Amino acid sequence: MMEKSSPRRAPEPDARRRDAERTRERIVEAALAEFAAKGYAGARVRGIAERAGVNAQLISYYFGGKEGLYREILDRWHAREAGIEGRELPLPEFVAAYVDATLDSPDLLRMFVWEGLTAGGPAVEQPTVDGEAPEVVALRERQAAGELAGDIDPAYLLVAVMGATAAPAVMPQHIERLCGVAADSDEFRTRFAEQLRVIVGHLRAGGGA
Repeated sequence: MMEKSSPRRAPEPDARRRDAERTRERIVEAALAEFAAKGYAGARVRGIAERAGVNAQLISYYFGGKEGLYREILDRWHAREAGIEGRELPLPEFVAAYVDATLDSPDLLRMFVWEGLTAGGPAVEQPTVDGEAPEVVALRERQAAGELAGDIDPAYLLVAVMGATAAPAVMPQHIERLCGVAADSDEFRTRFAEQLRVIVGHLRAGGGA
């Protein structure tokens, strides 16, 4: 006689939750890769689903579609920025930590480049403080405390830092030509952070590093 097979147990709630979290993470990672490769306008839900190895309907279920995924990626980046700001680092260390965070995710930088080149991406309301971006206001406060020379415009310094952080992701060939090491190497990353600390240290009031 054949033995009766025991009934299959439904997954425990914790197991289902972990599976759902893993699926969400795969979808977010796939979406970031798709946005980095094709921009928001060129990315397709089907392409994201194929990268993640999931049914496209799950993207709508978890995120409400492509726009929801884009906003999820932005929210995660803003949360990481807030974490850096919350550490209250000296300005040279703050800039190095910010650049380190961006180098962790070159696809995020490429996504932002696509957004600028194609005017793509959903409209996102940017907060202001008395008409200025919060990060500019925060840098002005550091300037008032003597961390930045008075003749430096914080807004334009931030533009320069943004350019520095984007360069390894969007112009890696020039990084290797200029620095002699690959842009995605640990050696470049370490040297880049060290030099940024030195450069920003020289910008403080009084000019001392």
